[in-house]
Amino acid sequence: MEYFRLNHGGTCPVIGIGTYTIAPKDAEVSVREALKMGYECVDTAAAYVNERACGRGIKASGVPREKVFLSTKLWPSEYENPNAVDETLERLGVDYVDLLFIHQPAGNWLAGYRLLEKAYREGKARAIGVSNFEGKYIEELKTKWEIAPQFVQAEAHPYFTQEELRKTLEPYGVRLMSWYPLGHGDRSLIEQPIFRKIGEKYAKTPAQIILRWHTQMGFVVIPGSKNIEHIRDNLNIFDFKLTDSEMAEIATLNTGVRYYNRTEEHLAALAKFKPKYERL
Repeated sequence: MEYFRLNHGGTCPVIGIGTYTIAPKDAEVSVREALKMGYECVDTAAAYVNERACGRGIKASGVPREKVFLSTKLWPSEYENPNAVDETLERLGVDYVDLLFIHQPAGNWLAGYRLLEKAYREGKARAIGVSNFEGKYIEELKTKWEIAPQFVQAEAHPYFTQEELRKTLEPYGVRLMSWYPLGHGDRSLIEQPIFRKIGEKYAKTPAQIILRWHTQMGFVVIPGSKNIEHIRDNLNIFDFKLTDSEMAEIATLNTGVRYYNRTEEHLAALAKFKPKYERL
C-alpha cells in the first residue's frame, strides 16, 4: 500500500473499496474480502443504504478498526439534524470515522459543514470533506469554513481530470478523492489504445493502468465492485510506475467528458430526498 499525506498531518491509503450502488449483502462481502486482501480504506455513505453492511464487513474481516480508513457521507436531509453524526456512527457500529463528508451542495449545506467541523473537534471524525462540491460551491465554501477540509470527492478520470478544481484546492492542500475513476465503466475509455499499449509493457490490464494513473495524479481512488476478482485486480497496481512520458500521453485524453451532470433543479430535488436507511 502507498499513502498520501493530508493537510492536517494525517495520512490516507491511496486506494480504497467503493460501495456506491452495491446492495447491503454484496457490500458486506466486498468490504470483508477487500480488507482481507490488503485494502485499508472503505468508502460508503448514508444514501448508499449500506453503512450497516460495511460496518459488518469491517468486523468480519478481522482487520483491527484502527487499521481501516473509514469514510462516509451525510445526506442533505440530515444537515440540520444535530444527531446526524451519532446516527451514522451507530449504523456503522463505530465510535469515529476517519473521514466524514457532506454528500451534496444541496439544502442547508453550510449547516451540514458545521456538523462536520463539530464532529472533527469532538474526535468523531478524524478528517472532513465535501462531496460533489465544484466551481461556485467551492468558492463559497472557502469563505465560510472554520476548519479547512482534507478532501473533496468528485468525478475524475482520464477524460476529466478536474484541472480547475485542483488549481483551486492546491493552496489549501485539499486532496481529491475520485469517483467514477474508470469512467463509470465506459468501454470507450477503458479500450483506449494507449492503455492497452502501456498495459502490455507492464503486464497490466487497462483498468490497472488507469487506477495507477489516478494515484500518480495524487488522487485517492475508490473503485467499487462486487466481483472479487476485480477487487483483487484493482489493488494490484503497486509493482510498477508510469513514466513521465506515459503520464503526458494519458493527459492528451483530457477532453472534458464527464458522466454526471447536475442542474440547480436536480440539487433542489436532492435536498428533499430522504433515504430509507438500512435497518438490519
